[in-house]
Amino acid sequence: MGSKDILKMRKKELHRYHIIRKILGKELTQREASRITGLSERHIRRVVKRVREEGEVGIIHRARGKPSNRRFSETLKLKVIGLYQHKYPDFGPTLANEKLQELDGICIGAQTLRNWLMEAGEWQAQRKRKAHRQWRERRACVGEMVQLDGSHHDWLEERGPELVLLSYIDDATSRVFSRFYEYEGTLPAMESFKRYIKRYGLPVSVYLDKHTTYKSNAKPTVEELLAGRKPMSQFERALADLGVDVIHAHSPQAKGRVERLFRTLQDRLIKEMRLQGVSTRAEANRMLGSYLGNFNRRFCVIPAKATDMHRPIPEGVDVDAILSIQEKRVLRKDRTVAHNCVLYQILDPVITQQVVVEERINGTVKIRCDGKYLRYRKITQRPKALGKSPAQNQKRKQSYKPPKDHPWRGPCVVQDGGTNP
Repeated sequence: MGSKDILKMRKKELHRYHIIRKILGKELTQREASRITGLSERHIRRVVKRVREEGEVGIIHRARGKPSNRRFSETLKLKVIGLYQHKYPDFGPTLANEKLQELDGICIGAQTLRNWLMEAGEWQAQRKRKAHRQWRERRACVGEMVQLDGSHHDWLEERGPELVLLSYIDDATSRVFSRFYEYEGTLPAMESFKRYIKRYGLPVSVYLDKHTTYKSNAKPTVEELLAGRKPMSQFERALADLGVDVIHAHSPQAKGRVERLFRTLQDRLIKEMRLQGVSTRAEANRMLGSYLGNFNRRFCVIPAKATDMHRPIPEGVDVDAILSIQEKRVLRKDRTVAHNCVLYQILDPVITQQVVVEERINGTVKIRCDGKYLRYRKITQRPKALGKSPAQNQKRKQSYKPPKDHPWRGPCVVQDGGTNP
């Protein structure tokens, strides 16, 4: 066989050619060749006949280089490419194929669409990055660890305000729970966590980064040093009161599951909101309900163990009180408390030096002392200080003038023995 004919053959055809040559050389029977190649004896006889008549080229399949009988029409191909250019210009082939099937009723394979787009110059093959970090095994049970993070992004593509997406992803199943907020802070984090535990229960641990919302950077006080405690952020304190462990990641790659989730949502969710014309935070949160249901059904995995480690909220626990910003404030002698540039007058008789002010998720303020909540009223205007009477102003302390015979007024002795008047 010539070298050009060998280059024309594929690996499977080259293997079959060597077997046919052994049949022609009486080294193998057609029945043995059928068992080795997995072809029927009838087809082996046809291939042997073609090789006798045409030579080595007879082993090549007759459909090689010809269009497939199952190919899509050129009209459909041009229609799909046109829809992609006008309706889905920045969609990936997989997502665009889903939307073509869902919205336009065109059912083709994702790889077929990818090949068409590459031929038309609308898509380039992406090289896969080589993983260089050690892979961490998933937790075995649902609720054993939940990763939490916030994504700052132009989610509405200038149709509305810039938002932050706070997302929870279960480490065992990749189940996602998300909600949009105006900023990433303590109160939004507490509000989202309250929604999560009301839906699924209390997880065993939460995996966080070192954002100031989740980890305190303050220096320990004397009381904390004596007690051997580290400073805690308000969110850490709330989770500790609920019995949830907090784990801080030392790098973004350590919590790669939630980071990859944001990369997926920044591609898929943004385009879905664009197609539905979402332009406000309320509309975005309403859409997340149905979107995440379909997302979780498609991308969730089965956990290694069927046990759900989420715990129900204990009876008698005031979740609203725990998930609040709590600050200690000094109670003045006139029973007033200052907090966030606002003065509060305590109405209940109480003897203490400090009270705790709770700033809750719904915006209300509660003041408590020794576990009891106190009644108060907000002082809208600080009372003016009373001026001194004219008689008090006349009793000013006059400056002291030493008498004439005071030692300070005496002569000053100098080194040469003379005097200075």
